[in-house]
Amino acid sequence: MTHARGERTALCDLLDRLGPEAPTLCTGWTTYDMAAHLALRERRPDAMGGIALKPLAGYTASVQRRLKDRHPYPELVGLVRKPGGVYGLLPALDEAVNTLEMFVHHEDVRRAQPGWEPRELPEDLERLIWKRVSTGARLMLRKSPVGVVLHRLGGGVVLGGPKGHARVEVTGRAAELLMFCFGRQEHARVELTGDPAAVAALREATLGV
Repeated sequence: MTHARGERTALCDLLDRLGPEAPTLCTGWTTYDMAAHLALRERRPDAMGGIALKPLAGYTASVQRRLKDRHPYPELVGLVRKPGGVYGLLPALDEAVNTLEMFVHHEDVRRAQPGWEPRELPEDLERLIWKRVSTGARLMLRKSPVGVVLHRLGGGVVLGGPKGHARVEVTGRAAELLMFCFGRQEHARVELTGDPAAVAALREATLGV
C-alpha cells in the first residue's frame, strides 16, 4: 500500500469512528465538512479553484455545502475512502499529489481531539515528508513576516521566508515541520528560537500553500 492510500484509509477510519460532528483544526469545519472537502477535491474539479483562489471561494463553498446536503456522512466518507477521478486511475499520481494532503488532514482531525500525541511514522514516510518540506518551504513560508530556518531532527536544514529580516529557528521532526509550515503552528510539536517578537509574529502568521 502506498503512503497516500495508507493515510487515506487511516483518515477515513478515524472519520467513521468520530462521526460527523467532531472538531477539526480547520476553522469552522467539523468532520462532516472535512469529508465534503476531500470528496470535492477529487470528484468536483469544477469547484477546486476556490480552494486556492479567493475570488472562486464562494462557489467552492456552495458546492461543498451541497455535497453535505445530498450525501449522508457515511456515504461521503465512503467516497473519500476510494481515490476518485484521475487519482483512482493513476496510483503514482495519487501518491505524488495526495500523500501530504491526506497526511495533513488526517492530523487535522487527530490533533483536534483531546489527548492527541504525535505518531511514530515509518522512516521512509518521514524522509518523503522532509523531501517535500525541503522543496516546498519557500512556497509555504512565502507569507512569513520573518526569515525562517527549519531544522529537522535527525539532519537537514532549509531556509524560508523573506531575506534580510530577523530569523526564527524552527526545530522538530519532519512531520511536525510540515504541520507548522502548513499553518498549524499551534498544533505542531516544534521548538522556536529567536527574537521573541519575531517568534510571536511567526506563530501568528498565515502559512501554507
